[in-house]
Amino acid sequence: MKIAGAPMSWGVCEVPGWGYQLDRTRVLAEMRDLGLTATELGPPGFLPPSPARRTALLGEYGLRGVAGLVPLVLHDPDLDPMPEIRASLRGFQDGDVEVAVFAAVTGGEGYDIRPELDGTGWKTLTANLDQIVATAKEFDREVALYPHFGTMIQTRDEVKRVLDESRVQLCLDTGHLLVGGTDPVSVVGAAPERVGHVHLKDVDGDLADEVAAGNLTYTEAVRAGLFRPLGEGEVDVGAIVTGLTLGGYDGWYVLEQDTILTEPPPPGEGPKQAVHTSLEHLASLT
Repeated sequence: MKIAGAPMSWGVCEVPGWGYQLDRTRVLAEMRDLGLTATELGPPGFLPPSPARRTALLGEYGLRGVAGLVPLVLHDPDLDPMPEIRASLRGFQDGDVEVAVFAAVTGGEGYDIRPELDGTGWKTLTANLDQIVATAKEFDREVALYPHFGTMIQTRDEVKRVLDESRVQLCLDTGHLLVGGTDPVSVVGAAPERVGHVHLKDVDGDLADEVAAGNLTYTEAVRAGLFRPLGEGEVDVGAIVTGLTLGGYDGWYVLEQDTILTEPPPPGEGPKQAVHTSLEHLASLT
């Protein structure tokens, strides 16, 4: 398995007011100390924007950048996302980052409120997704759409519609799919060839039910511990890894557990311990 870390597991997030943001030197050092050799890039500003400087910095910690999140409004017919798409893909090509992970965001802040897509919105979204797939070939990059709670692609029906009406591969996030109402095991079973990237996280079932019932916002649930280290929640990680392996998946497994910190944890505790637990669980599956 090709295993990578993610700054989000250390609470590093692009959402204003998300929580305490750890310094990148600590995050990268803890990734290195855990034995990780690859990471996602994190939000803008976490790493240097220059591909050369970013590569050099990561190299100081024995890491390489393998994927990056690109949040874009893809459903608005009055907005052309292609200039930003091309710029992102060019930057990933220059920095040897393999996978661009596109999230179809709402255009607002955070992940607690989202509009419903109408027919025009869906037509615009799927057309943009297919254009992203075609453009990625120019830059020799892989792309994946990220079904994420609080974005325009959240529910089981929305995930199915993307699979039916576009050619884009998915970022299979085991936690966001489950919280949004999709069993990630069923996606792997039905369409393993459409999985282009994987985020592994586990889910507290009780908190997920509270979100589904409208008793907690997504952010409140994350703060309460919605996402758990692998093996401590409702996600059948073993079935997902087995299904992907049998389906021929050879991409990255990113340990990405959305976390909100209120203060810096003591050295070696908090996010580092949670990621260590996830790594041990993955090792037990092989």
